[in-house]
Amino acid sequence: MKKLKEGKQRKLKKSSFLKNIIVLLSAHLFIKVIGVINKIYLTNREGFGDEGNAIYSSAFQIYALFLTISSMGIPNAVSKLVSERLAIGDSRGAHKVFRIAIITFGLVGFFCSIVLFTFSHYISCNLIQIPEAELSLLALSPAVFFVSITSVIKGYFNGRENLNIGANSQTIEQIFRTIITIGLIEYIAQNTGLDTRVMAGGAAIATTLSEIVCFTYLYRYYKSVKREIANEIEHSVNYKYKGIRKTIKDILFVSIPMSIAPILGGINKNIDSMTIVRGLKNFMTETDAKLQYGILSGKVDTLIAFPLSFNAAFSSILIPSVSAAKASGNFTVAKRKIKFSLLISILIGLPSTVGLIILAEPILKLLFPNQPDGAFLLQISAISITFMMLSQNINSVLHGLGKTIVPAICLGLGSIIKLFLNTVLVKINPDIFILGGTAGAAFSTVIYHIVTFFLELYIMQKNMRIHFELKNFVKPIVATIMMAVCLVFTYNSLLSIISFKLCIIVALIVAVIIYAILILILRIFSEAEIKMLPGGEILYRVLKILRIY
Repeated sequence: MKKLKEGKQRKLKKSSFLKNIIVLLSAHLFIKVIGVINKIYLTNREGFGDEGNAIYSSAFQIYALFLTISSMGIPNAVSKLVSERLAIGDSRGAHKVFRIAIITFGLVGFFCSIVLFTFSHYISCNLIQIPEAELSLLALSPAVFFVSITSVIKGYFNGRENLNIGANSQTIEQIFRTIITIGLIEYIAQNTGLDTRVMAGGAAIATTLSEIVCFTYLYRYYKSVKREIANEIEHSVNYKYKGIRKTIKDILFVSIPMSIAPILGGINKNIDSMTIVRGLKNFMTETDAKLQYGILSGKVDTLIAFPLSFNAAFSSILIPSVSAAKASGNFTVAKRKIKFSLLISILIGLPSTVGLIILAEPILKLLFPNQPDGAFLLQISAISITFMMLSQNINSVLHGLGKTIVPAICLGLGSIIKLFLNTVLVKINPDIFILGGTAGAAFSTVIYHIVTFFLELYIMQKNMRIHFELKNFVKPIVATIMMAVCLVFTYNSLLSIISFKLCIIVALIVAVIIYAILILILRIFSEAEIKMLPGGEILYRVLKILRIY
């Protein structure tokens, strides 16, 4: 009976893991698709374009840095603390963490909103040297407060392994952001004579309004399940009283180290916003410099971030999974999830990199017909995708283990290297050196991600004893190369027959199908890993019949 019960529990955990993966993956994909549509609209809109991207992106990166400071790693920290308490049946302690975090970080977020609002002029004129961004910073400042609160609520429900609520809130936020953005931009365009500064400010207002909508949704959901939570608290076990000060210390002890890594990540993004325009003005006009920054921060960063949405689900789930494993002392299941997640990251990252390198120019022409520049920047930046994905997962593992300071140290070292490279390379005219100018900033970002990945990988292997070596890349690399050959052949064969837009779509679909078949033929997944996939049991039986496995 005991073995049967344990078997059922393992099956339940497996189903929960896969269910959460599917929920988050679907949400992240939808959000990214809507986000790309939003970026396509803005970039192609007359009056906005690359210059509007430069203004909005520079303000948004400052805003994102304030978000990171005000939230202090809260979603992951609250998720970790809540999951640890729930793992031992302490529902009362878990909810206490939530209540205190709401008040603490609500105040921090409010303070950061005031600071951003007050110093928006100085930041835009002196730090990023894009004065037009002041209006966008003013419009974004209230959002910091609302995001601080919503981060706590998301973290609480993530810790309860109820990931639907966070996924739904992000989806609603992105939908409203896109709708409001289009509405405001069209209104502004018709009433200001295509004033790019005001249009960028309108996009910023849309971001703030969408965050308020997201907060409203989360608050209403919490109120709807409050009675159920109260019942859990009433039947809580293993509760140990902790005072408010001690609870705040516990939260800060976890959240502050966790926040250092995201803050450094935000600083890394702001290295570009503070050095690119400043450096490019050595050999081009300020207007051209802003356009170059807009290409990198608007189109290129958007396309590079899209494949990460496939991976975000795994990295989000790994923190509570590893934290619960640490609390219970059972790392067997956690190690299996980690290895599976890293393999998925490789299988997604490698073809994404190769696909963007091969079709960089056609993709930009397809998505941004009015502003198609940036193919070389996209090709350079694409190299970092796999390393970014793997780092996402490894970061989550280290956070779940309580090694929250480690990612911060790794990112800090990477940021120092990036700052040095940016300072040197951006000032060089690309006519003199191919990796000069904006390409230098893209190249330095690639080096930043590579350095960070290898440092984090070494530390994870040392702590978790997970053997992850270069041979893990061999079969995925073979599959990727074969896929790339099919992609090039299909694209070139169809280019003279059908329109280039349809040609790109068909070539990508064929490449994805070929790649999926190669994954199975090369037996990249083990039997256990296949069975972890949705419908894996049935898939494995079919593969056995076909004698592939």
